[in-house]
Amino acid sequence: MEKHLMITGTSTVSWKDAILQTIAEASKTIDYLTGVTIINQKAKINGKKITEYYVDVDLTFMIDRDRE
Repeated sequence: MEKHLMITGTSTVSWKDAILQTIAEASKTIDYLTGVTIINQKAKINGKKITEYYVDVDLTFMIDRDRE
């Protein structure tokens, strides 16, 4: 059985970095991650420069029914 979790991640480097950081952080508390779908990408602009990248992701993970 799969479950899905929507998470918003951020980075000051890039959208790719925001995705990677979000997965790394989620994997600290969620076991059996199996997939990620990028739902949306946004950015904060200061002047003419992007200062923060935002990603909305749908993480997929398996449920371990035998876990105690």
